[in-house]
Amino acid sequence: MGTEKKIAAIISGGNINYDFALSFLEKHPVTCLIGADRGIEFLKRAEMVPDYIVGDFDSAESETLSHFRKKGVEIRAFKPEKDDTDTQIAVNLAMEKGNTCIYILGGTGSRLDHVLGNIQILGQTAEAGIECYLIDEHNRIRVINNKISIKKAEQYGKFVSIVAHTTEVKGLDLVGFYYPLSNYTMSCNQALGLSNEIIAEEAFISVTEGALIVIESRD
Repeated sequence: MGTEKKIAAIISGGNINYDFALSFLEKHPVTCLIGADRGIEFLKRAEMVPDYIVGDFDSAESETLSHFRKKGVEIRAFKPEKDDTDTQIAVNLAMEKGNTCIYILGGTGSRLDHVLGNIQILGQTAEAGIECYLIDEHNRIRVINNKISIKKAEQYGKFVSIVAHTTEVKGLDLVGFYYPLSNYTMSCNQALGLSNEIIAEEAFISVTEGALIVIESRD
């Protein structure tokens, strides 16, 4: 018998569409649920009990924290003057617990600094060989440094965009796309890879050197 894949979901403190997040978690069962700071407000409303809560709790209600403390949830509190963001701490914990796939909900929103910081986190998980996704109702974002496939029937939205995460991405191949590429070198100051579309039943993205941000999106 195969070993069960360990999948974590992190509920972070960015914008969360309640109905979308609830539906996503129902359709994607996880083995580890982590609330990061204000993300615990969603968990309380959804009547979900996380395995862990982390953060400096500068944006979470004290009564919500007390609610989960009474339920025996392990809480890891940090001082606001910390090096890592609450989401980074949650991702570190998910990796520490052996999860090989991580979903981050509430990791996008109006704070572009936090969104960019969370994409940087995706680069770290890619280096560690961990699947990690930033997900909201419009986007599924990941960083890759090898090869992935996306089935047209399973893609997240109509569009697939790619942006260099490292200074350069070499040996970039796009197969099964309206705009294909072969052994291309993409720099981080190009917008060439935006709004592509899958035209085959299954499309492939691969790189030989560097890291690539892959964004599946819908309007």
